[in-house]
Amino acid sequence: MTLGRASGTMAIGTVASRASGFLRTVAIAAAIGTGAVGDAYNVANTTPNILYDLLLGGVLSSVIVPVLVRAVREDEDEGEAFASSLLTLVVLGLGVIVVVATMAAPAIVGVYLAAGGAEQDLAVTFLRWFLPQVVFYGLGATIGAILNVRQSFAAPMFTPVLNNLIVIATCVAFIFVPGPRPPTVGGISDTQITVLAAGTTLGVVVMTFALLPSLRAVGFRYRPRLDLTHPGLRQAMRLAGWTLLYVAISQVGYLVIVRLASSTTAYTVYTYGYQIFQLPYAIVAVSVITALLPRMSAHAADNRRDLVRQDLSTGTRLAAVVIVPAALALLALGRPIAVALFNHGAVSYTEALRIGDTLAAFAVALVPFSLFQVQLRVFYAQQDSRTPALVNMGIVATNIAGAAALSALLPDRLRSVALALAFAVSYLVGVVVSSVLLRGRLGGIDAGRIARMLTQVTIAGGLGAVVAAGVCALVREALGQGWLGSGVSVVLACAVGLPVYLVAIVRMRLPEMAALATTVRGRFGSRSTH
Repeated sequence: MTLGRASGTMAIGTVASRASGFLRTVAIAAAIGTGAVGDAYNVANTTPNILYDLLLGGVLSSVIVPVLVRAVREDEDEGEAFASSLLTLVVLGLGVIVVVATMAAPAIVGVYLAAGGAEQDLAVTFLRWFLPQVVFYGLGATIGAILNVRQSFAAPMFTPVLNNLIVIATCVAFIFVPGPRPPTVGGISDTQITVLAAGTTLGVVVMTFALLPSLRAVGFRYRPRLDLTHPGLRQAMRLAGWTLLYVAISQVGYLVIVRLASSTTAYTVYTYGYQIFQLPYAIVAVSVITALLPRMSAHAADNRRDLVRQDLSTGTRLAAVVIVPAALALLALGRPIAVALFNHGAVSYTEALRIGDTLAAFAVALVPFSLFQVQLRVFYAQQDSRTPALVNMGIVATNIAGAAALSALLPDRLRSVALALAFAVSYLVGVVVSSVLLRGRLGGIDAGRIARMLTQVTIAGGLGAVVAAGVCALVREALGQGWLGSGVSVVLACAVGLPVYLVAIVRMRLPEMAALATTVRGRFGSRSTH
């Protein structure tokens, strides 16, 4: 499967996943709001992801894929025994961790949540419901890696839709369960807690089991085994040390952010802004990265530095064609987007504006964050997990310093904005450092071509964003500032601003537009353009 076809397939799946994820976020916000219950729920629901990332997530996403590629190429059974052992190890290892973490739930919540009393007790209850998700996240990610190296990309991108739909249904059911509206930490009923918590975990379980048909379709047959002597596993463990350090450093930074945010009941606002900010990155950059990594790993294994450099340039330019104008659009339309999405149910207009301001601050981070993630995969393709870990130390240190400084300078009501701006500065530092390192390692990174392209898309995207902002302001003035007027204004602004951007890009004769079109058509078998 070509890069265009693979990333096109994943982009379509990711659009469906993220669109339903939007509805999920809106449903959660409408059900529980942005106050103490929202913070307790979101901190508890994020913790399984933290544990998974600390224990396995970073290793799977960076180390395991290159090792699986080598096993498929070199093992007589095309890596099937190694993959089976890996699945067994993941389930057993994460299962033990879940049992231990369940007993330590109060201590875990105490570390992350800068609040006490009923809010902390509620978070502990939620966490004990959510911890089994860790096993299913690990199992699903491992299955996804096995599918990816066998050139099967669709299922891991589409199955999160099931998770999102189940959580949406859960939130609808929650609204009809007797209890205070919006819920309070002192008034939320046991039935409300059970419905919300059980439905959230059920979504992850269903999402994981939905991958099994695709695993059979690629010819993989799991056989229970645990071979700890396989050279691929030893190699993965050797490389995993630095990757785990990378993840651990990231989580230290995240811990500081969570405590700074939850100390002013800003964590839920920060989380919702971050989730919207992730949409363009997830649709474009994640699709490109996931499709690129197996191919880049194969080129690195063949010691084809020129092809690795070409892969990096292709991925960077292809992602930037969408990421740059998306960042400018989020910056221009942050408030009306947030009002349209969140000003429902338990979320007031003022709270929605806070989310919008946070989103606009995150928009500044979108380009450096996305480009850094693409660059990171070059190191992992070369089975170098040490350099990313060292670079990440600088990113996290910058993020912590910036978050602390901006939190002290800005009022508490702008805490989520301060944290988002610190995030942006840290990844700007990261992308500059990694660019310098990759230029030395690859003998260049096609910097001139990339810089010209970024300049062109910034000019074109800026024109589109200015026009979109003007249209949005006029429509909101006519229809009102509420969720309906804001929603209509955003739709019309995009309908006008997007053609302005496309016309400008076409007149610039940017070759990356052809690559982007090929990526979209790639789902139907078109060839990729470099």
